[in-house]
Amino acid sequence: MLDDVRPLVAIDNLRVEFQGEEGPIVGVEDVSFTIAPGETLCVVGESGSGKSVTSLSLMRLVEFGGGRITGGRLEFASAAGVIDVAGADDATMRAIRGKEIGMIFQEPMTSLNPVFTIERQMTDGLRMHMGLSGEAARARALELLKQVRIPEPERRLKQYPHELSGGMRQRVVIAMAMACKPRLLIADEPTTALDVTIQAEILSLINRLKRETGMAVLFITHDMAVVAQVADRVVVMCQGKLVEEGPVEQIFASPKQDYTRALLAAVPRLGEMRGKSAPEPMRLIGDEADVRAPLLPQAPEPLLEVSNLTTRYPVKGGLIRRTVANVHAVEDVSFTINKGETLALVGESGCGKSSCGRSILRLSEPTSGTVLLDKCDIIGLSARDLRRAWRDMQMVFQDPFASLNPYMRLREQVAEPLRNFGLAKGSEVEDRVAGLFDRVHLPRSFMSRFPHELSGGQRQRVAIARALAVRPKLIIADESVSALDVSVQAQVLNLMMELQAELGVSFLFISHDMAVVERVSHRVGVMYRGRLVEIGSRAQVFETPRHEYTRTLLSAVPIADPTRRTIGDDLNFRPIPSPVFPLGHEPGPSEYDEVAPGHLVLKDTMT
Repeated sequence: MLDDVRPLVAIDNLRVEFQGEEGPIVGVEDVSFTIAPGETLCVVGESGSGKSVTSLSLMRLVEFGGGRITGGRLEFASAAGVIDVAGADDATMRAIRGKEIGMIFQEPMTSLNPVFTIERQMTDGLRMHMGLSGEAARARALELLKQVRIPEPERRLKQYPHELSGGMRQRVVIAMAMACKPRLLIADEPTTALDVTIQAEILSLINRLKRETGMAVLFITHDMAVVAQVADRVVVMCQGKLVEEGPVEQIFASPKQDYTRALLAAVPRLGEMRGKSAPEPMRLIGDEADVRAPLLPQAPEPLLEVSNLTTRYPVKGGLIRRTVANVHAVEDVSFTINKGETLALVGESGCGKSSCGRSILRLSEPTSGTVLLDKCDIIGLSARDLRRAWRDMQMVFQDPFASLNPYMRLREQVAEPLRNFGLAKGSEVEDRVAGLFDRVHLPRSFMSRFPHELSGGQRQRVAIARALAVRPKLIIADESVSALDVSVQAQVLNLMMELQAELGVSFLFISHDMAVVERVSHRVGVMYRGRLVEIGSRAQVFETPRHEYTRTLLSAVPIADPTRRTIGDDLNFRPIPSPVFPLGHEPGPSEYDEVAPGHLVLKDTMT
């Protein structure tokens, strides 16, 4: 239907190289495709396939990451006429970036400036590209924050990026990219950090903008279910080359390449675990998964016992920055994780699941409650004893770039915990690090690289290797696979299952990906507004959900079938209640109904 329309973007034989220590590294080679006005083109492929490099080349931002366009043409039909982006001067690119081409970056913390408020960062582009006054730019920024479903947008404008959750930061980046109503929106993993309900609303918003403005979308993602819901056409990339291209219905129904078929087969689908009692290995691309699924011991033995955990963050205001209110991030949460068990925490951005994980490690100090790890009182430990206890409990963070030191080689970063805890010396350190790189499926040659020389998915695997180095009893994985494509995600999750089967390690798996959670967890807890609203076995929560919010989450999961689209452009957005309460406010305790053995549902209904 779009064949007769003049392309908005025409990429012809693109080649991009990066300068490595041992010579040029080809990131993209001989890639060609077009994008029509009003079209959504999805680019999919494994981590390191070149999909993000291709999008960065269109903005000429690849040069800031050490890349260089060494061949091909990148034609863009701007308002002033067709230009070749590959040869455009800096002034032309500054005029286009942000105004005619908007971009949503993969890692929101690295694309937001930590020293400026959200308002400053959102209004700069509006004032420069649209000529708005300060007050008009602020009003437009406020409108955009409301469109991307950020609660209390007026207060968020005054905050800094570190004061927002990962999902909220991503929504700010999305708002900034769409601020000037660009002709082309490049969305590089735009919904990676978002739960399924917010994801559906954001995709609906993008669809509405497409319809109203004729905006085209270059959508880069590893989530094949999202591809099925939003794509007109699909480009499949592998090792820097385009291997298949076609309409979305054709790609899903009759893929021509073995690689595309394997990519689709590796996608976890909600409902696949129905009737199964234990987690199962994820499918691997090109190979059958040979992983021993972790079965629970016959006599469960508690490892982590969390009781009445409450964490509140102060809200400062006034000239002397005194505390005027509290954010009730975690409110009266209790659960147990047994040895060798995986408990998953799910819920939308800002629900408190990450704060809960950080509070257990005392990276955020809890307001009240108890945390016992192997009967050791974590809350009562001194700073020195807490440092020792961290050997038994490690955390893999959501943003791999922020958790890795940009100035240290990866070998040193993975070796650091081994040296800190005195677990290895001399040549043994190098051998252990090499073994960890093998375990997370990274080439040993990467040990000498720096974080910026890896893709987002590769960086996350390094972060996981570092957490595994000390062989902890408990790993808190905070959205640890959300940045990974399906093939690498499968490798990492299977690795977690291997460790659980071999070493009996336990996991607190924090995620918004319901299909992955269903696949890997023994038990599931659902959080909403800081509270645990439902907890039970995987089968109980997924097959017989009892809380209204749990059912809402499950109904919003996208379906990996382009013939069954549930995301349109007319979703009814529901309000997101504020977690901020005045000083002195003390909500009641969490009371539960046990609807089945081990299946607890919060008595309060959604408000």
